[in-house]
Amino acid sequence: MRRLAALAPLVALLAAIILFAGWSLKRESQVVPMGMVGKLMPDLVLANLDGGRTSLRTIVKGPALVNFYASWCAPCAEESPTLMALKYEGVRIVGVSYEDHQHPGDTAGFLRRLGDPYAVKLEDPDGAAGMEFGVTGVPETYAVDAHGVIRAKRALPIDTSDAEALLAAASK
Repeated sequence: MRRLAALAPLVALLAAIILFAGWSLKRESQVVPMGMVGKLMPDLVLANLDGGRTSLRTIVKGPALVNFYASWCAPCAEESPTLMALKYEGVRIVGVSYEDHQHPGDTAGFLRRLGDPYAVKLEDPDGAAGMEFGVTGVPETYAVDAHGVIRAKRALPIDTSDAEALLAAASK
């Protein structure tokens, strides 16, 4: 009898582990915070890659896309052809180079190599602007309407259908 009583805590712990593992496997593991969707875009002043400083609200005239990217980000390179196609269609895209301060010149080389889809290129070397937007990683693209309100967010490389959905949201 004492032997069974001694095993009871171990059995209870094993049951708890099995229940937790089962619950974890059924849970949605990809959660994308959408806290800024529906809110006015943050009023930030960032360094322009071409020199000077620029107010983000002043240059983002919607409908437009704000794309956070980095030269060290493989998925950012993956979405480059889609962004270039959008540029040729006349879509205004503002690029924010996110935490790309390790090697100066990498951002310029990245854009030379893959093409430059951005109407304006800004820098966020310390990630502060990304924090204001709610960036969880790069690439992330935000759809901004004519009033400066963020209408949608995509937290993975965008493809043509994603771009259409973002632009539709920004045009409402």
